[in-house]
This record gives sequence, structure tokens and C-alpha cells, in this order.
Amino acid sequence: MLLRVGQLARRCGLTVRTLHHYDTIGLLSPSVRSDAGYRLYAAHDIARLHRILALRELGMPLADIGTVLDRPETTLPAVITRQIAALDAELARKTTLRKRLARLGEQLARDEAPDPADWLTTLELMTMYDTHFTADERDRLPFLCPDNARESEWQTLAAEAHELMQGDIPPHDDAARALARRWMVALERDTASDPALLGKLEAMHRETPALQAKLGITPAMADYVQRAFAEDQLSIYRRYLSDEEFAFVSARYPQQMPKWPSLLAELRQAMRDGIAAHAPEAQFLARRWLALFRAYAGDDPRTHEKLRRAHQQEPALRQGAWVDDEVLAYLGQAMARLGPAK
Repeated sequence: MLLRVGQLARRCGLTVRTLHHYDTIGLLSPSVRSDAGYRLYAAHDIARLHRILALRELGMPLADIGTVLDRPETTLPAVITRQIAALDAELARKTTLRKRLARLGEQLARDEAPDPADWLTTLELMTMYDTHFTADERDRLPFLCPDNARESEWQTLAAEAHELMQGDIPPHDDAARALARRWMVALERDTASDPALLGKLEAMHRETPALQAKLGITPAMADYVQRAFAEDQLSIYRRYLSDEEFAFVSARYPQQMPKWPSLLAELRQAMRDGIAAHAPEAQFLARRWLALFRAYAGDDPRTHEKLRRAHQQEPALRQGAWVDDEVLAYLGQAMARLGPAK
């Protein structure tokens, strides 16, 4: 099938002007010229147009689409899979909202006053995802995609945490630490290992009682799990530190640990923005990393070396930490170029 620009515009619901714009910026150009001199769109041009429109629908700016389309992994099946996942997540959200609206409608039809708490929950569900995440982020966040196995897993984790808290089991207990490891690994998976998405999800959870009720995860429970995870990591550090060093680190680490993800998110963003490791912005992030490290490790280089060795030799310290080799390499380059602080 070969189509002229006007025919393609009518068939796909675009304007001729839009297709001309895509041609001008090099995003989509007719690949065939007829004997009469008409420029025509072939089947592979239509496939490319599908990918363009799908990525636009997922929230990607036109300026970025051309670069993304040139990547080998951006095949049409891959893009369609992302579209389906985004639609599934949106359908799940709207299905939940529809059920609540139907219940409110039935109550109003019977001249019954809806429960204000239930009404507020419905209003929260109407806005919470759109308020905290862009369309592209909602597509990339596994936590928002309907998955019965994932939902069951989180219900089990929440129930176990509730039982431990009800039993006054301290965070350093083996059972609490084991739960925390499973929790954080699942959370890292369900935020696509992206610390920026983690930060937004945590903010949404903190600010949305409806989501807390839906998940059965209270802020107190989240704090308990985070403290248990800190205790689990400290149990590994204990094998590398002297008694005096461990006393110093363990008194400070639980308060500093929650600050790492936001800094990791900034480092990832700097990498995505193409900021060189020697640039002032990267140097600033490297200094903040060192300051955070010293906030719990102190200033003794011997302690620093022991903690670094622990991270090199203990893979468990990387689990549930939202850190990868690429970020660590970038950070290492930035630190190697650190000059005196100004």
C-alpha cells in the first residue's frame, strides 16, 4: 500500500500539516516517489508512524522520539507491548474508579448520604496517579500495572509486617530483617530500579490515605520495614568493622540511609542529561555523596576502606539499593576529578 500525504492523514486522523512537520524535522519522510513525482508513504513508513504516535501517547517529547526510534530495541512489537501495559494500568485505575462511582451513584439515587470518607477516597483515586506521575512514568512503573501475582505478594508482605509489629518484634530481629530484604527487593523491582520513581511513589503513598488503605501499608509500617532493612545492612557491616567503628556507624546509619535514593536519582538524571563527570554539577553531586557517606562513616579513612571493601565483597548490599554499575562508574569518575571545595 502506497499513500500520499493527504490519504495517510485522513486514514490515521492526523493533519497534513502534522505530517509535513514530521517530514521537516526528519522524524518521518515518505520513502517512495511515484513516476508522476508524488512522494508516497510505504508500509514501513506507516509502521514508523505507529511507533511515533505510540511514544507521543506515552508522553515522550518529539525531540526525543527520533533518537529513541534509532535504538535497536525500539521495535514495533516492543512499542506495542508498552502501549498495552500503559492501557492495562489505565484500565485498572478506571475500573476501580468506576466501581466507586457506581456505588456513590446508587447511594445518591436512594437519597442516601454517601460516607464522606468513601467520597474522599474516590476523589483521591480520581487524581492521585495523574498528580504524581507523567504518562511516560506511569507506563514505566511496574507497580501501577495490573498483576494478580504482584498484588498478592504485596498483600502477603504487608500482612507479615503487620504481624511482626503487632507482636512487638524489634527491627533487628532475624524475621524482621528477612522480611525487609524481600520487601526492598520487590520494591526495587516494582519501581523499575529507578530511584526517581521510588521517590514519587513514596510521596504518593505518604500523601494519599486511600492508597495506604488499599495496600494495607501505613507510614508506620513503611518506617518499620526501612529500619529493619537498615539493621540488615548493618549486620553485614558488622563483619568488617571493629566494635568502636560499628558503634559509631550503627548509631548514624539508619537516619542517613533514606537519603541515598534521592541522591541516586539526581546522579541518574545528570547522566541522562549528558553532564560530564568533571562538570561542576557532577562535582557537586560527588561532594554531596561523600558528605552523606561521612555522616555515618565518620572521617577515618580506615573505616571508609572497610566499608568500601564490604560493598565490593557483599552482593547483598546492592539488593534493594537502587544502584547499578553505570551509576557507580559515573560517580567514581566524578570523585576522581574532585578538586578542592569552593
